[in-house]
Formats: sequence, C-alpha cells, structure tokens
Amino acid sequence: QVQLVESGGGLVQPGGSLRLACAASGNIFRINAMGWYRQAPGKQRELVATITSGDSIKYADSVKGRFTISRGIAKNTVYLQMNSLKPDDTAVYYCNLEKWGTNYWGRGTQVTVSS
Repeated sequence: QVQLVESGGGLVQPGGSLRLACAASGNIFRINAMGWYRQAPGKQRELVATITSGDSIKYADSVKGRFTISRGIAKNTVYLQMNSLKPDDTAVYYCNLEKWGTNYWGRGTQVTVSS
C-alpha cells in the first residue's frame, strides 16, 4: 500500500504564494509519477502538475508560469510552489502517485485565495 500526506494549504490573498508538500510512504518502489490535482466546489478534479520518475513535467495551462512542481532528494516527496495566486485557484489540492497503472491519492489540503 501507499500512503500520501499533504501539507501546506491555507488562506492567502490574491497575488500571494503558498508551497504544498506531499510525502509518500509504504510500497513506493518504482514510482512512475507524482503530482497534484485540484477540485473546486461543483467542478471535476483536474490536473495541476505532474512529474515523472524521469523528471518529465507537465502543467495545466492555467498554472503555467505561476506554479512549479519539484521533487525532494529522496524522491518520495513532491512540492508545489504556487505564486501569483488567483481566486480561481481556490480548491482542494490532492497529491497523486501513479505506480504500475494504479493511482493513489492523499486526503487533500484546502487552498483558499481570497481578500
């Protein structure tokens, strides 16, 4: 089994920054990719950013140039640096780990962008 624990969410004003972290534990041998998804009220869950074991990175168009995904040295931790936050970024952010075609999810962390 795989466990994912997110941290770093909170309330921030428009234009502000937050850094999310996700730590993976358990059977994390041969991870294919880790990343972040988000779900706003009344909307479907959507991809924010992913990073593969080969360091290939993908971003949603809506966050390009503002968000940066990275991995820790141990590669079982993934970070999301979010800058220039907008009210539209308000959502629950979920950490994702993909391994052998199976997706694992964290419980999510709330990010609220409001003045």
